[in-house]
Amino acid sequence: MLELTERRLRAALGEPDARAAVTFLGTERIEVLRFADGDVIRYATLGMARQPMSDPTAPTADPFRGPRAELVLSVRGGRADTDKVLRPLAVLAATPQVEGVVVAPGASLDLGEPLWPGAPFSAVLVAEPGGLVADLELPEPMEAVRFFPLLPMTANEAAWKRVHGAAALQERWLAAGTDLRDPLRAPVPLAG
Repeated sequence: MLELTERRLRAALGEPDARAAVTFLGTERIEVLRFADGDVIRYATLGMARQPMSDPTAPTADPFRGPRAELVLSVRGGRADTDKVLRPLAVLAATPQVEGVVVAPGASLDLGEPLWPGAPFSAVLVAEPGGLVADLELPEPMEAVRFFPLLPMTANEAAWKRVHGAAALQERWLAAGTDLRDPLRAPVPLAG
């Protein structure tokens, strides 16, 4: 299945120009692939979808049924040392295995530290899949692999999102004309 997942990423994003692998105690290996497309760099996880995400309250985990996902982060290149995001992305991708979290659109994932050195972001908002990389259908009974875009959030944006919701934060970003790919962007105004 990982081969099919990587093939889908390559079809949508081109050939990766770098890759790194991270293994955490008690988890399977997560790779992060780097794709350069003009001034935009995309980082995609590979390995998160190996196992379906399962409800942590379920008595047993089904090895076939359950949502599967990979994560995709897009940033403008040359403005910050974003290549240091490889390990933090792998940490986020391991969250379902380590913490029993089901990643879905509208969810927040928080590292508690900057995504890369000097980044004003320590959290990400999980956006709707399907725009950049189409879902990868798998044979029954497995669910499709969905490729979730990640939108970096400042600490204040993450706190505001917890109170007002993901849709309200996205509306603020849109109204302010926020460039969510800018690795040095300022936080969106949240007062009022």
